[in-house]
Amino acid sequence: MPSRNIVKIYADKQYYHIYNRGVNKSDIFLDGQDYSVFLSLLKRHLSKEPAYDKYHRPFKHIHNDVALLTYCLMPNHFHLLVLNVHEKGVKELMQSVATAYARYFNRRYDRVGPVFQSNFKASHIDSDQYLQHISRYIHLNPSGYKSYPYSSYQAIVKGWNVEWLSTEKLLETFEGTVDDYAKFVADYEANKEIMDELKYELADQ
Repeated sequence: MPSRNIVKIYADKQYYHIYNRGVNKSDIFLDGQDYSVFLSLLKRHLSKEPAYDKYHRPFKHIHNDVALLTYCLMPNHFHLLVLNVHEKGVKELMQSVATAYARYFNRRYDRVGPVFQSNFKASHIDSDQYLQHISRYIHLNPSGYKSYPYSSYQAIVKGWNVEWLSTEKLLETFEGTVDDYAKFVADYEANKEIMDELKYELADQ
C-alpha cells in the first residue's frame, strides 16, 4: 500500500503542501552551503527569466507552471507551499530539484545512494483557512522562527523582493496586510488544537 500523501493527481490551480525528509531521517542540510544550493535550485526553476548552465543550455523553466508561496528548510526535512498552476508543475519542480540536489549532496560528501526518504509527499489545500494554517505550521518549524534564515517568513513580514517567491498569494488571504499575518503566526497558542492536528497528519513525513 502506498504511503500516505505520496500518490497524487495534481490538479490545475490548486494549492499543495509538499514535504520530504532525509533517508533514515538523516540530515540533508549539513551547513549553510547545502541550504543555499537547495534554494538556488528553487530559484533556477521558478525565476521569471530562464537560467542556463555553463554550456548555455537552458534549465527547465516552470515559472508559469507552479508558484512557491512559502518554504522552510530544516536539517533533515523541508516544507514547500505551492500553487500548482498547471498539472505538470509540482512534479516537474520536485523531480528537477530532488535529482539535482541529490547529485550535489552525494558528490560533495563522497557518498552513494538515495538522499531522500522516498518520493516527496503532498497534501492538498482546499480552503483559504487551511492555506493560512499550513503556512503558519511551515514557518513555526524552527525555534527562533522570526530570524531563521532558511524560511520565507522574513521575506514575507519584511517585504523582501524575492522574485521567485509568490508570497502575495498568501497575503491576499489576509487582505494583503503583513502585520495581520505576523500576528497570526505569533498567535499560535490560541490555535494549538489546529496546530496539533497538522502535526499528527504530517507525523509520517
